Amino acid sequence: MANQEIFDKLRDAIVNQNVAGTAQLCKEALASGIPALDIITKGLSIGMKIVGDKFEAAEIFLPQIMMSGKAMSNAMEVLTPELEKNKKEGEEAGLAITFVAEGDIHDIGHRLVTTMLGANGFQIVDLGVDVLNENVVDEAAKHKGEKVLLVGSALMTTSMLGQKDLMDRLREENLRDSVKCMFGGAPVSDKWITEIGADATAENAAEAAKVALEVMK
Repeated sequence: MANQEIFDKLRDAIVNQNVAGTAQLCKEALASGIPALDIITKGLSIGMKIVGDKFEAAEIFLPQIMMSGKAMSNAMEVLTPELEKNKKEGEEAGLAITFVAEGDIHDIGHRLVTTMLGANGFQIVDLGVDVLNENVVDEAAKHKGEKVLLVGSALMTTSMLGQKDLMDRLREENLRDSVKCMFGGAPVSDKWITEIGADATAENAAEAAKVALEVMK
């Protein structure tokens, strides 16, 4: 089977909420010699992008996106050990504090980005979903003086607005200069990042890891 055909099957498994079959497809892809990173970026992530677009367009709803998320979780259980095997050695890239914004429980992209950051040399503090900005600020304060990257995600426009409040709080607490700030999610744009005074955004999890490494240099 050609690699592109395998990638298409992986994409469709996510879009069609194939919870049981996605992990098996990942095992088959690995057995055929496809790297775990390619399985994610060329198959699974494309499926999740389609799911996110359908959700934004109200073509699917929370139960469907949660099922796609479960399929993605099953896939990552298979792929994470492979990513760990290829984890970059040497100096740590820094500490990544990852979280999903207050009022938002959509953690599919968050979990994927967190995994990819860990595979690229970051130490991880995962605060989870529906995280208050004050908790993010408190965690950043604990690590003042270290190389810290805040990585927040939001799937909804309403939760995205909290990113501006977080940036304001960091400035008020004199923490802004000691951390880098990276935000992602469907409604987040380069324009928004500039408007709130953050450092970066990325289109997908694989790109997020690359951008994060550049930001932390």
